[in-house]
Amino acid sequence: MTSNSFLQDIEKYLPLVGDVHIKTPLAYQATRGAVSVVNTLQMAAAEAYINGLEVPDFLLEGLFDSFMPVFFRYFPSLLAPYDWVLKETDHLAEGSKDLMKLQYDLPQGMLNKMLGDGQLIYPKYSMALWEKGASNLEQAQMQMLDDVIEKLDIKDGDRILDFGCGWGCVPNYILSKFPNVTFTGINLSHEQCEYMRGKMQDPASYLSSGRFTLYEGDLNDANFDQKFDKILSIGVFCHVGNLTKAFEKLASFLNDNGKVFIHIITVRTPNHISSVYTHQYIFPHGRFWNYDAVPSHNKDLKTIKRWYLNGYNYSTTFATWLKNFDNHQAIVKDLEYGMDYAKFRRIWRFYLIWFVRNFASCNGEYNGNGQFLLVHA
Repeated sequence: MTSNSFLQDIEKYLPLVGDVHIKTPLAYQATRGAVSVVNTLQMAAAEAYINGLEVPDFLLEGLFDSFMPVFFRYFPSLLAPYDWVLKETDHLAEGSKDLMKLQYDLPQGMLNKMLGDGQLIYPKYSMALWEKGASNLEQAQMQMLDDVIEKLDIKDGDRILDFGCGWGCVPNYILSKFPNVTFTGINLSHEQCEYMRGKMQDPASYLSSGRFTLYEGDLNDANFDQKFDKILSIGVFCHVGNLTKAFEKLASFLNDNGKVFIHIITVRTPNHISSVYTHQYIFPHGRFWNYDAVPSHNKDLKTIKRWYLNGYNYSTTFATWLKNFDNHQAIVKDLEYGMDYAKFRRIWRFYLIWFVRNFASCNGEYNGNGQFLLVHA
């Protein structure tokens, strides 16, 4: 018996540590019991903060810096608050309407200020690439997209599908680089689609070139007259609950020799993770898939190459968003959030501070971004 198999055999009987999928029933139930305690403590601290408890940022940061490395390194099972996080759900995505309400249909004025809204880089709610020396957010987002172009091997004349196209930043940037590329974007958020429709009428935007088609709706209902040379999806798969069904659908849109590029938050722990806080206030039914999750699904699409991007990149991106959010309080405080603004601000500051520290934890080696290049299986 090798040392690894011996260790795994021992871990079957130990709660809290290692891969929860291999636990004996007793160890599994003990682990889930401990998770419920962690969930209760997490929400108690978060609710106290968002309901007015004065906590200096450095204390909040210190709390995250103390606990997150311990969880990532030794007790990753405690970071899966619900059983459904550990496996695929029955549906491709869960809680889509709640997600739109809490996250993507917020006042555009606030999102523009936080995420940035330039002539070429529209609001982009995903990781920027800082490790190549970018000096500001716009440059870091451009370098991230240049990196995607290279990895996906985009060629002029490609027909590209963007699954979850956000505010159209990715299509706009790539269309600016390739005069014969055509793009189709799928988006479930009506507010984001309205933003893009405005850009499609703006002569200064590449979305108005006639080479961009917008589909407002769910991936499950989408059908197209053509197949695509390239499909990309940046950030959306954190909201996809069933990789098998999603890959089956995307494969049906892909040319025989086409390629799919997926960029998601990913964790290099034995289990997928989430949190009760983000589930309630930020990303309903969202999860961070384990780094091996995408390659393990190879029925309709198979992974031929993958990359792990250190969490430093997303930590720095969140830190910039936090700074932007704080610097524009005079403007964003009077917008409509469906709740008292002081509470909304605390909800979002807790989330932003947490994720700055979360992605920086353990030198960014446990929690970062995964990128996957796939072709027909």
